[in-house]
Amino acid sequence: MPDEISHVQLKRRAFSAQRIQCSYPGCKHWLKNASGLKHHQSSAHSHSFTHPGSQCMQRASVEEIKDEEAQRRTNNELWELKHGLIRDYHETLTGRICDENGNFLNPGTPPPPYTAKSPDDWTPYRNRLEFECANFIYTENQMSAGDINKILYLWGITLAVHHDNPPFADYRDLYNTIDATPLGDVAWENFSLKYNGNKPTGECPLWMEQSYEVWFQDPHTVAKNMLANPDFKGGIDYTPYREFQEKDEQHRYKDFMSGDWAWQQADEIAQDPQTHGAAFIPIIIGSDKTTVSVATGQNDYYPLYLSIGNIHNNIRRAHRNALALVGFLAIPKTEKKNSDDIKYRKFKKQLFHSSLSKIFANLKPGMTTPEQVVLACMVKDWCGRCLAFPSNLDEGGVSRSHEHTDALVDSVDFGILWDEYGIIGELVPFTNDFPRADIHELLAPDILHQLIKGTFRDHLVEWVGQYLELTHGKMCAKAILDDIDRRIAAAPPFPGLQHFPQGRGFSQWTGNDSKALMKVYLLAIQGHVPDDMVQAFRALLEFCDIVRTDVVTDDTLTELKDALRHFHTYCTIFQTTSVRFNISLPRQHSLIHYELLIRMFGAPNGLCLSITESKHITAVKQPWRRSSKYNALSQMLLANQCLDKITAARVDFTMCGMLKGSCTFSYYNSFFENPSYIGNDDGDPEVQQSRARAANNPFATESDDFDDVEDQGIMDDMDVIADVQLAWTCQQKHARTIADLAGELGIPSFPTLICLFLYDQIHADDHHSSADIPLCNCPSYMGPIKIFHSATATFVAPSDPSGITGMHRQHIRAAPSWRNGPGRFDCAFVNTDDRHDGMLSMDVVRIFCFFSFTFTNGRTYPYELTGMWMVAPSFNKDGSCDLSIIHIDSIICSAHLLPIFGTQFVPCGLQFYDSLDVYRGFYVNRFIDHHAFVLAS
Repeated sequence: MPDEISHVQLKRRAFSAQRIQCSYPGCKHWLKNASGLKHHQSSAHSHSFTHPGSQCMQRASVEEIKDEEAQRRTNNELWELKHGLIRDYHETLTGRICDENGNFLNPGTPPPPYTAKSPDDWTPYRNRLEFECANFIYTENQMSAGDINKILYLWGITLAVHHDNPPFADYRDLYNTIDATPLGDVAWENFSLKYNGNKPTGECPLWMEQSYEVWFQDPHTVAKNMLANPDFKGGIDYTPYREFQEKDEQHRYKDFMSGDWAWQQADEIAQDPQTHGAAFIPIIIGSDKTTVSVATGQNDYYPLYLSIGNIHNNIRRAHRNALALVGFLAIPKTEKKNSDDIKYRKFKKQLFHSSLSKIFANLKPGMTTPEQVVLACMVKDWCGRCLAFPSNLDEGGVSRSHEHTDALVDSVDFGILWDEYGIIGELVPFTNDFPRADIHELLAPDILHQLIKGTFRDHLVEWVGQYLELTHGKMCAKAILDDIDRRIAAAPPFPGLQHFPQGRGFSQWTGNDSKALMKVYLLAIQGHVPDDMVQAFRALLEFCDIVRTDVVTDDTLTELKDALRHFHTYCTIFQTTSVRFNISLPRQHSLIHYELLIRMFGAPNGLCLSITESKHITAVKQPWRRSSKYNALSQMLLANQCLDKITAARVDFTMCGMLKGSCTFSYYNSFFENPSYIGNDDGDPEVQQSRARAANNPFATESDDFDDVEDQGIMDDMDVIADVQLAWTCQQKHARTIADLAGELGIPSFPTLICLFLYDQIHADDHHSSADIPLCNCPSYMGPIKIFHSATATFVAPSDPSGITGMHRQHIRAAPSWRNGPGRFDCAFVNTDDRHDGMLSMDVVRIFCFFSFTFTNGRTYPYELTGMWMVAPSFNKDGSCDLSIIHIDSIICSAHLLPIFGTQFVPCGLQFYDSLDVYRGFYVNRFIDHHAFVLAS
């Protein structure tokens, strides 16, 4: 007989709807009890988010313009902004305030109320709970119809005993409710196009007979919705401007409206007196094919996106609906035997242009688009911006213009156009239908495809492999490539850095793969290739980081030209080593136009196709996955329309103040104030409660948007200079005293380090340090301590992935075991000397432990080839590690070190988490992100 199994009653936590508000301004956390609130405030807000050493809060925004109307100056005046900036606004296209009919109003006229509807009008939802459920199920969780029915059924069972119903009866009820939302409803329209040229006698290719369907939304309505979106308040420029630094009068290029092109267009438009006082709204469109599934038959889609140039770059990069899906273009396909037919290839391009012309038929202002060769109607390998010959692109050429192209088409044979000008004469670009659109002028820079995927991955990385094979033979080259892969795999971890356990040997590359490889590839090839190749990579990486900056000045453009000159100089190594006979390629050639494009359109990071590729996920791939895969496009259109409606409803409810407080608080009040929407019987005593019970609402202390989990990467709800905070939760299974921690870390001198640290902290304002006095004069501490496995650094990094305020967050780890594996002890930049700038003002440290304790004063402590600084671990005379305790406020952000491999091969079996222990020399990787590029330059 088996032993009797004892049954122990599991102690279960009771559900509590109560949440307590954090009172810190801008904080959106809810806490479950007073203890949690106290812990949250002490860990998250104890330093008031101030810069170390500062006595007052420092805001991160460069332009702090509280008066939004000051951005619409009608006089041609220079006026000084904060932080020593001078801005000159266009004097005629000023974006004057007007009514809904376009009639100008006096500057002091108050705006009309946002809405006249009742504050409890949740139409088409019956209450806030229904809206929040719809948003969670459809937008956040994206449940299938079957799962929606199941969760609503289980929910309904729990409510049936109370004679109540779930928010929705089934998935159809949910879908119909969302579809009834009056806001954000831009109907999908469609049209069909067909080949109308000469057809061959006999068998006709299938592509000539097929009809191609294009779906789109009215771009005029989409643009109007963007301008009306209150989420963008303070993030829209209504008139072109020029910005300068007061101290040296350097021109600053930032958002689209700061570029010369917007100013020049405003000058041309202003020649018509009827346009004076109007707002100039540039239309930006982008298109890029994407594949949702290779395994099920290469399902490709060709989405078309729209934005307006008035929206600031940081908002567009933060994906705050500043980029809208506006259409799906047709993708013609044919048999392989016809795929190289010149007529078929021309038809594909003309189909593209004809579709855009039809979609944007009701728009006549200027527009910018990033599709290069297809948009410009150019022959492959020719430049769409200039007349440089493909055989010598880097020499440049005269700028193209639509007037010149039209004149050539009218007077030159199409064969000569193809061979000598790179123009496909039979094609008519869609911009011919728009009065202010010159397609050659409006080809915008594309960092992702021109620099990252094109020049770096498709060119330089491939050429390195070809060089190794030419120089060492196939077998030896494979061995070297294997070592390069091991070097890449040995890169220590860093917040947000993709790990390559097998190196770079994978067939399906994504944009994120290429970006991650750029951060670690330079030092992986050093020692295996000539120094000039390393210098070529370095110059390209510097070029990329410069163009990614959020503000470009005249000095920045000088640095950009220097990096490009070095790149062209060192790239010749691929010719002298016979890897390439010609390095004149369109994507590399595009680099010479970046200086002009920045002056025309502002910082390129607001126009990069990385933004549209990110949009592919929410607009194409996720809707496709939730579809039945049969006639998926129609389901994807409906899904996008529903997502737009939910988003518009949330913005509207927020502006009306209807989403303040918790959902529980709102539902509680609705329950007692208007019980009729609930399916309870009229005689049910629970329904007949007095409104007086609402006064005793136990949820009245709640606040906005409960989220127990800290965000990572992008930050939206903070606006600070720099801040580092310990993790919220201390580790319970580790040392609790100084002596125990000394043993746990294997540092016998740890108590001594505590004494030295305390002296330096207490006497921080003196000119003496702990090194100047005897140890016996230093204070000691033997009380309790708390151990933490991470700290969070929050700082301004608008050129890296960030929120609308430019804030970025990193987690710095010091964990004995990371994800149930080996330990992870990250590196960080530490401020050590304020007398210098850049790398000379900092040390790079490796952090082995985060801890805090309370002392009596009540405070809580918790090489020229590569262009990178070289550092090495510091040791004492006896060979022991040079350790010290530092204040957490001295930490700036994470640092990434890469081993100095030299010419030695990486040992087989070396794991990335051992690299910082095995090697004794490191490069400070300034290419890990743009923030590090600035700090370590």
